[in-house]
Amino acid sequence: MAFDRRTFLGTTAATGAAVALAGATSTPAAAQQQDVKGPAPRTYAFTVMGTTDLHGNVFNWDYFTDKEFDDKAHNDVGLAKISTLVNQVRAEKGRRNTLLIDAGDTIQGTQLSYYYAKVDPITARRGPVHPMAQAMNAIGYDAAALGNHEFNYGIPVLRKFEEQCDFPLLGANALDAKTLRPAFAPYSMHRLRTPCGRDVKVAVLGLTNPGIAIWDKANVQGKMTFPGLEEQAAKYVPKLRSMGADVVIVSAHSGSSGTSSYGDQLPHIENAAGLVAEQVPGIDAILVGHAHTEIPEYRVKNKATGKDVVLSEPLKWGQRLTLFDFELTWAKGRWSVAKVAARVLNSNTVAEDAKITRLLSDEHRKVVAYVNQVIGTSTQAMSSADGPVKDVAIIDLINHVQAETVKAALAGTEWAALPVLSQASCFSRTAAIPAGQVTIRDAAGLYPFENTMEARLLTGAQLKDYLEYSARYFVRTAPGDAVDPAKLTNAESIPDYNYDAVYGLAYDIDIAQPAGSRITGLTFQGKAVDPAARFVFAVNNYRASGGGNFPHVPQAKQLWSNSDEIRNTIIQWVKAKGTIDPAQFASVDWRLTRAGVPVF
Repeated sequence: MAFDRRTFLGTTAATGAAVALAGATSTPAAAQQQDVKGPAPRTYAFTVMGTTDLHGNVFNWDYFTDKEFDDKAHNDVGLAKISTLVNQVRAEKGRRNTLLIDAGDTIQGTQLSYYYAKVDPITARRGPVHPMAQAMNAIGYDAAALGNHEFNYGIPVLRKFEEQCDFPLLGANALDAKTLRPAFAPYSMHRLRTPCGRDVKVAVLGLTNPGIAIWDKANVQGKMTFPGLEEQAAKYVPKLRSMGADVVIVSAHSGSSGTSSYGDQLPHIENAAGLVAEQVPGIDAILVGHAHTEIPEYRVKNKATGKDVVLSEPLKWGQRLTLFDFELTWAKGRWSVAKVAARVLNSNTVAEDAKITRLLSDEHRKVVAYVNQVIGTSTQAMSSADGPVKDVAIIDLINHVQAETVKAALAGTEWAALPVLSQASCFSRTAAIPAGQVTIRDAAGLYPFENTMEARLLTGAQLKDYLEYSARYFVRTAPGDAVDPAKLTNAESIPDYNYDAVYGLAYDIDIAQPAGSRITGLTFQGKAVDPAARFVFAVNNYRASGGGNFPHVPQAKQLWSNSDEIRNTIIQWVKAKGTIDPAQFASVDWRLTRAGVPVF
């Protein structure tokens, strides 16, 4: 299969490793002159700026609410804000004494990025340039690592985006499945001119997430493979040093916790940035991504050298900009790193860069008009605010659409007589369907991820296990203890999207009991669920592929799958029905209890 002007097999280490050296000339950043006591050490200082998990955010705008972005902490988002911060740093440090890199998850996440992948796709003949490519080119990025969400729209979209970028997309552990050669540039080299000694050579090694093989299996199976970060870093860091790199920076789309959300399905760690720092000598700093947490500075001692490796993770969506400040000294004919420090800047302290907002104003207007198209009406308002702790109608809507879609797909097959159940999460606590007119953005806001749908075959016993695993999400709360809904959820740091409600069954979750022993009164159509009974389970591809490490589903028989996003399925369902009436699908089928007494 051809991927625009590059073929998939043609983008190898040869093309990647040959990324042009950047920053050929420079003004002095720091230089010490000789004094009367003899020559002082010659020094040079420079700064590497970093972003991660931009997720399609250019403007400080929420396309699902159709207004300026805001949250409880009053963060701002978007590359237009980041551009202002970058301009300030460059003005302070000198443009040629800085680099700007990213740690991945760039082209998925907002309706802006969705529009140019699906509605007006960049892959079309004479198609548009992706807004993220336009913005990042204008800001002047030097390199970006691949994130797992780069693969959500398929390899052709990713290749076209890569072609549109003026900087390399790096992925040393994204290999061609047949040749096992890098399918993207593994690294880039950048030359910074100094006032003394030779130029400083800065290597940026890009590492992506092994979970891609699970989460985007449909897009990458048989085409690409993703070995562990530590393994590939150990291969490339010595090579970069032998090529004369004075400084080695890793841009890793991988958190620092050393954990995985997909259990033992792959022999590689999902959040391995800290392990890379600890196990691979020769790394000076790591820009961390993927985990959506803010880590201004985190030091990890390398086991082999005893030296600190400095890690930093800026907050997602362009809310923060990481600064790695390097100080180098020249001695015995070479540069060596004397000091590294990291910090983050908050994008809510600055205005959007008008250069970026003007550049993409037409694209922004098109997407705002698209998401505000009316597709139907609702007989009443629905909100997801209580979705994490109560069975609410808006989550039932997602599940009802999924169950109906699967039933229709299996009609006339050997599975048609089996009952269909469905799973869904409270993906956003701010999602809402208004009474009256319903727009695309209202419906799309229920499902902010590009998940697709599958049907799997499960038994009653397996569903019980699934529900027990899901119920770990609740904080154990004894009978009689005060109940604060805000403190009942996210036990063990489980995110909202990893708590599933199952539609079609009735059950209680006893939060006074330990995890694993919480599901009581499990029934189907008023009767206790037979452990041997078979059910069709409508499930998203993330969960079916092992996301969240839920039991049984990844190994269960697949009865059907669909390539269209669940978000689009909901939109089309609303268009077809014309009216959303919760009375036709909503009911309270699960509840939180303590010793049999309802919590609410």
